[in-house]
Amino acid sequence: MNTPSDKLPVAVSWLGHGGLLPFVALALAAWLLPVWRAPALHALLAYGAVILSFVGALHWGLAMAQPGLDGRWRQRAFVWSVVPSLIGWAAIAWPALPAAAGAIVLAGGFLLHLQQDHALARATALPGWYLPLRRRLTLIAVASLAAGALAAQAAG
Repeated sequence: MNTPSDKLPVAVSWLGHGGLLPFVALALAAWLLPVWRAPALHALLAYGAVILSFVGALHWGLAMAQPGLDGRWRQRAFVWSVVPSLIGWAAIAWPALPAAAGAIVLAGGFLLHLQQDHALARATALPGWYLPLRRRLTLIAVASLAAGALAAQAAG
């Protein structure tokens, strides 16, 4: 069944895909500009932590706004919504954590969040465009973080 909510809004597409530019640019900088590798990796991890926190907050908003969500699922969404922020914080908070490990922690956080998106989609009526968009965005963010982790490992 196609409804108006099944069509990806143009602004959401631009904002979502535009938000990938820092992921891709910083991962490329870490690989192609050795003199900028350390600051590019630092910025990549910081940006990843911020965006992971943002996607977690989506579940808070959905828990408040979805009328068909039962109490158990609503509570689960509220609880989960703060977990990505904690994962992001853990990935960047400890100076002794190597950049490669931080990038892997963030990539894992994005993959866990996508899994939670799928669970929430089964429990409520999300727009038809939501999961395909989240999959695309997650794939590119995770690939960029993996490239950053590899660049950090290659640097020594």
